Amino acid sequence: MISLTVNGKKLSVDASPDTPLLWVLRDHLHLTGTKYGCGACTVHVDGAPQRSCAIPVSMVAGRAITTIESADQTKVGKAVQAAWQKLDVVQCGYCQSGQIMSAVALLSTKRKPTDADIDEAMGGNLCRCATYQRIRAAIHEAAKSLA
Repeated sequence: MISLTVNGKKLSVDASPDTPLLWVLRDHLHLTGTKYGCGACTVHVDGAPQRSCAIPVSMVAGRAITTIESADQTKVGKAVQAAWQKLDVVQCGYCQSGQIMSAVALLSTKRKPTDADIDEAMGGNLCRCATYQRIRAAIHEAAKSLA
């Protein structure tokens, strides 16, 4: 059994230590907001954005894992999600959980990001619908609301 703290809850999972965190979240804990895809699997581990598909669950035992399911529990998370809705960012929506988690991580450490800051923080989060301009605008909108 591996002990995890996910969205503030202490949990135990019966998984092989080398199982990617993504599959533990989805298949063992039924937290399906985190998706498989370039950047769509982004979660926070101890507050930092991480690709859950590339992290063995054993590497995050005892660390704080936050998924999209609880992103709205913080002021920054609420601001990002409100900006996403206000600017109608989503098209198909598949990548948005990872986009939002990366944006929350950025705005948690840098409240007035430049376009270059946003591009760097969002790098690797691919959007098949190419809503990158709306994503950037929503991050600036969320930053304004947090000022």
